[in-house]
Amino acid sequence: MAGHDLRTAFVTGASVGIGAELAKLLARQGLHVAIAARREPELAAVAAAIRAEGGHATIVPVDVSDAAAITAAVQRIDGELGGLDLVVANAGVATQRHSAKLQWDDCATMLGVNVIGATATLVAAIPGMVARGRGHLVGVSSIAAYRGLPKLAVYSASKAYLSAMLEGMRVDLGPKGICVTDVRPGYVRTAMNEGAGKLPMELQPVEAAQEIVDAILARKAVHAFPMPVAAAMRSAAALPRGLWTAFARKVM
Repeated sequence: MAGHDLRTAFVTGASVGIGAELAKLLARQGLHVAIAARREPELAAVAAAIRAEGGHATIVPVDVSDAAAITAAVQRIDGELGGLDLVVANAGVATQRHSAKLQWDDCATMLGVNVIGATATLVAAIPGMVARGRGHLVGVSSIAAYRGLPKLAVYSASKAYLSAMLEGMRVDLGPKGICVTDVRPGYVRTAMNEGAGKLPMELQPVEAAQEIVDAILARKAVHAFPMPVAAAMRSAAALPRGLWTAFARKVM
């Protein structure tokens, strides 16, 4: 990240997994990182690890699914740190369940974090970035955004929403000096898929975090990874609906 002009960052879902590793990577490059999540003890541990390496971290205990709370948190940190250069809506949850067995509570949790939380996080940062004429918004979507996956209908839909929103924001905000990046990871070994067997080309959280950092540095519009999985999902997105349905029912 040598030569970057980022001073500050706000990362949600930063108490564990990809978010925690991303916060550490950003802090190592000199950014003051505000780390947000519900669990304060885990946030404190991540902040302690950052500070032990000489970095700067501010913990922000907040439930991202509470739109008013995360909006207030982003705006407060924007003021305290003299402006947020980078905001990463990373928090996400997934419940794998056949659609015949879905309960509303399953849906509400995913929509609350993946849709409401991500939207509120990013929208809260826009006024300050527009006023300064610079900034970088990042949403952590998923390869599931490409198609509705079996047993992941609501999760796929929530990530497709996020990717579409980021695309629209990119069109609107580019002329304002704001970069928008849509990150679409494949399988990452986190608490979200704890108990699952070996997943196709799965990555460790620190590997996924490095991919995200690289995408931020390159100011990429969309970065889906790892490449073979992303390529397969892009191909699947081009399949006629009937072929996709038959394939997904038989193979997935």
